[in-house]
Amino acid sequence: MARTTAIEEWTTANIPSLAGRHFIITGANSGIGYQTAMVLAVRGAQVTLACRDETRGNAAASAIRRKAVNADVTVAQLDLASLLSVKSFAETVLSSGQDLHCLINNAGVMAPPKRLETKDGFELQFGTNVLGHFALTALLMPALERAEAANYEKVTGVAHKSTARVVTVASIAHKRGRIDFDNLQSKRGYSPMASYAQSKLADLMFAFELDRRLRAAGSNVLSVAVHPGVASTNLFRNGDYHGIEKIVRDALGPVIGAVLNTDRAGALSSLYAATADTVEGGGYYGPQGLFEARGKRIGKAKVAAQARDGAVASRLWQDCENLSGIKF
Repeated sequence: MARTTAIEEWTTANIPSLAGRHFIITGANSGIGYQTAMVLAVRGAQVTLACRDETRGNAAASAIRRKAVNADVTVAQLDLASLLSVKSFAETVLSSGQDLHCLINNAGVMAPPKRLETKDGFELQFGTNVLGHFALTALLMPALERAEAANYEKVTGVAHKSTARVVTVASIAHKRGRIDFDNLQSKRGYSPMASYAQSKLADLMFAFELDRRLRAAGSNVLSVAVHPGVASTNLFRNGDYHGIEKIVRDALGPVIGAVLNTDRAGALSSLYAATADTVEGGGYYGPQGLFEARGKRIGKAKVAAQARDGAVASRLWQDCENLSGIKF
C-alpha cells in the first residue's frame, strides 16, 4: 500500500488502489460494515461480506455492484453467535488457499433488553462481540500470515512491506466497562448497557493483547482497534427496544441523525485502520470531534485505564480460549 502522509482530515481519497488485496468484513450487510465494504470495493479490493443473513448480504453486494460495476464482492454466511458457523466459515476461507490481507471484526450486538444466549449458551453480547471474533481471528490467522509473507513490494528500489492486519471495532462505551470475571456471562445479573460496555472493553483489550502476542512471536501482522464515534447506524436506531425507550428513539430520530455520525463517517476509522501506512500496531483510532462522538478527522483515540491492564487482558485471553475451545 502506498504510504500516506499525516493530514488534518483523512478521507477515502487517501486510500490507494487495493487491487489484489482481500478483505473480510463481518456484519457487512448494513451500517458501518456496509459503508466500509463499499469504499474498499470501489478501490479495487476483493471483499468478502461475512453476514449472518445471506439474503441481506446479497442485497448489499448488489448495491455495491451498482456503484462499482466490476466490484469483486462475495457473500459468505457467518453467524458469530455460533462457534460451529465460525469454524465452518474459517475452514472455507483456508481451504480456498486465498491470502487474507485484512480481517475487519465489525459485527456486533448492542444492548438487547433481555439476556439472550448464543447457540453455544453464552450471553449474546459477550458471545458474539467477543468470543465469536476471538475464534474467527484465531482460525484465520494462517491466511493473514500467508498474506504478510507475500506482501513485500519494491518501492523505489527499497523493500517495502504492506502489512496484513486485524481491525477490531470497539466503542467509546468501553470507558464505562469493567471485566467481571465472576459474571462474564451476566448470569448473576444482566444490565443491557453494562454487558455491552464490558464486551466492547473486552474487544479493545483483545486487540491490544493480540498485538502484544504477535510482536512477541515475531509476526509482522498488525492488530489495530477503532471506534466509529457514536454512529447513527441500524444497531443504534433499530435495536430491540420497547416501551418508552422505543417511543423516545422514534420521536428523536431526526435529531439523533443530526447529532451523531453518519454510517459513512463512522466507517472512516475502520477504513483508515485497514489501509493507511501510518497506522501502528496496538493503536486505537477514532474521530476527533466533540467528545469523540463524531467528526471526519481520524486520530488516536482515548483509552480508559482499565483497557491497559495487561494482567486482566491475559486472563481474559485465557478465558476466551477455554470458553471457545480454540487455542490461539
